[in-house]
Amino acid sequence: MAKKGTKESFSSVGGISMGCCKVEAVLGVDERGQMVLPKELREKAGIHAGDKLAVVTMARGDEICCITLIKVEELTDMVKGILGPVMKEITNS
Repeated sequence: MAKKGTKESFSSVGGISMGCCKVEAVLGVDERGQMVLPKELREKAGIHAGDKLAVVTMARGDEICCITLIKVEELTDMVKGILGPVMKEITNS
């Protein structure tokens, strides 16, 4: 049996679900700081060569506790959705 928190324990259960979030894969970081998203995950997320991903972090105090990747076009739509109504208010004032 693999120790809790090891790659083997994650892969043996096919991911760990936490409500809306799910651990899809455990990635290693090489000497140059590079990681590879597994092909199955890229296909599931619709990520293709040349796509741009925004790195969004959340911090607890001064320490980053969460790193999220968001497709740039999705991030753009989110920002437009949030700022669009505000910009309309400003231009109509």
